[in-house]
Amino acid sequence: MSKRTAVITGASAGIGEATARALAEAGFHVVLGARRQDRLEKLAADLSGTAHVLDVSDPASVAAFVQQIPECHVLVNNAGGARGLERVVDADEDHWRWMWEVNVLGTLRMTKALLPKLIASGDGHVISVTSIAAHELYEGGAGYTSAKHAQSALHRTLRAEHLGEPVRITEIIPGMVETEFSANRFDGDTERAAKVYQGITPLTADDVAEVIAFAATRPSHVNLDSIVLKPRAQLDGTRSHRDS
Repeated sequence: MSKRTAVITGASAGIGEATARALAEAGFHVVLGARRQDRLEKLAADLSGTAHVLDVSDPASVAAFVQQIPECHVLVNNAGGARGLERVVDADEDHWRWMWEVNVLGTLRMTKALLPKLIASGDGHVISVTSIAAHELYEGGAGYTSAKHAQSALHRTLRAEHLGEPVRITEIIPGMVETEFSANRFDGDTERAAKVYQGITPLTADDVAEVIAFAATRPSHVNLDSIVLKPRAQLDGTRSHRDS
């Protein structure tokens, strides 16, 4: 029996890389997509997987990527990110545009393109990594939280639209995870990024990946609609023990 195929976007680092490792260990053939080809190819070699360059913000890149995938059983929509932390009155429209393009339209493009293959597999699964920011708000985060709210709404709508079809829909909702996320948000300012996690023990990429692999390996009749995971010290999107 051939291996089931799992496609992971944003697979070159962080949660995406950890998810690729976890799903490969769970017995999937992993197809990795991201913009950083050198990192992708090394990871694919380590996991006996397949790597293709992918920019989810580019429709042509998505189309070319999907053309190279003959079958798909699991899609992990992980590509995304944040830029800036400006208040609404100081909003940078380019930052907003990028966040909506990657988080929302990127998820839409990948899901739309692979849904026929997922359903045709007879046991498909769409797993979207959103964020606690998809369900909470915080000052300075309107661009990111609005994009993540939209991504979550898009994802959850699939559950109703494909009810009764052989495809499961799971939203993974992480709280604070220490990856490249904050450094990317602050244009490579690692000192500022480190302050985000100061005083608490955040989740790791492996923590999130283990939960994704758990969801992906449940029996096909079991649908985990949504899974929220946060550091023990984090209450919601804005509050942790250090704020008390």
